[in-house]
Order: sequence, then structure tokens, then C-alpha cells
Amino acid sequence: MDQEKFGKLIKDIRKKHNLTQKDLADKYNVTYQAVSKWENGINLPDISLIKKICEDYDIDINNVLDVKSKKKNKYYLYLILSLVIILGIILIIKMNSNNDFEFKTLSTSCNNFNISGSISYNKNKSAIYISNIDYCGGDDNEVYKEITCTLYEKNNDTSKVISSCEVNKNIKLEDYLKNVNISVDNYVKDCKEYSENSLYLEINALNKNNKTINYRIPVILNDTCKKD
Repeated sequence: MDQEKFGKLIKDIRKKHNLTQKDLADKYNVTYQAVSKWENGINLPDISLIKKICEDYDIDINNVLDVKSKKKNKYYLYLILSLVIILGIILIIKMNSNNDFEFKTLSTSCNNFNISGSISYNKNKSAIYISNIDYCGGDDNEVYKEITCTLYEKNNDTSKVISSCEVNKNIKLEDYLKNVNISVDNYVKDCKEYSENSLYLEINALNKNNKTINYRIPVILNDTCKKD
């Protein structure tokens, strides 16, 4: 809070209501010297007294407390926006210096599910992003005790966990899938290392009878990665 501006406010209140410093001091049980210090920007009353003064003279306390902070907040906002723009430019330059990313779409051959996703890659790395999973196997209105979702990579007879979704309890399958987003930043160094049929999603839904319903969803790369 700006002490000088608050002091001016107190003086304006006192003169507007034809009060002496002693009159104002008596009203709030302080000395006239204290009022003098307020008006000269030397000191401030405690917050409870500031609140009382604002209530008595119909003044918005937020305006009093924020007299100086509004400009400061605006300055910090401009500073943050400038930093975001600079970082964005640096990121774009950095990405372009590593060659532009290529994108290939992902889908599934499973009749019960549709997915929307992609694999992005350049010569340094590739990444997987699955943004949407829809259940199209009919009406399923059951509220499951627990649902989990995991992305696997199969290599011969072994499966490796690539990413796990958040576990949700007491939820319908359709509602659970609305919030599923899978993002894997560093999958393999080169897209060509990805085998078209090596990824699959596994969804496990535990019903009220403690029976687990398992869905295995193959994830298919629609086009082969471009060779160097």
C-alpha cells in the first residue's frame, strides 16, 4: 500500500466531513499525532482500522489496498507474456534446427474402439500422442469400480509398458475414455525402429461383481515412416 496516497485519502476524508485531526483521532480512539502521521505518509493504521474507516466512509477497501499493486501487476503480466513469446521463438528455432517433424496417424483394427492419434518424428527422436479413444461396441451404462488403461509395446513374447493412464474409480467406460490422453515424448530414437504392429492399448474394467473385463486394442501406424 502506498503510504503517501493513503495519507492523501485520509486528509480528503477529514476535510470533506469538516473534521479536525483530533475529531478523527477521537472517532477511532487514537491520538491526533497518529492521524497527522497518516496524513504525512509517515505511518499507516493497522488493517482492521483501515477496514473500519473504509466502511464508515463507503470506500472500496480493495481500491485502497491495491493503489500501487495494479501497475505492478500489469508490469509483471507484460514481463511474463514477453518471456513466453521469447521462449516460444527459441523453441521454434530449436525444433527447426533439428529438422521439421514428420507426422503419421495412428488407428486401430479393433471393432469395439476407435482412436485418434499420431506418431511424430525427426532424425533425432519420435513421440506418440493419442488424443481420443471412443468405445463403439454398443451401450455400456455400467458404473465400474475401477478402470485402468495402459499402452504396451510387444517385442516377440514380451510386453513393455510405454505409458499408463490415470486410474479412475466408480465411473462409466465412456466417461473414463473422455479424459484419456496419452503422450510419450521419447519413444524411440528413429521412427523406422517402430514396428507397425508392436503397440497395443489394454483397458481393464472391474465391475461390481469384482470381475475384470479386458479390452486389448491394437494400435496401427497407417503409413510407414519416411526413410532418410
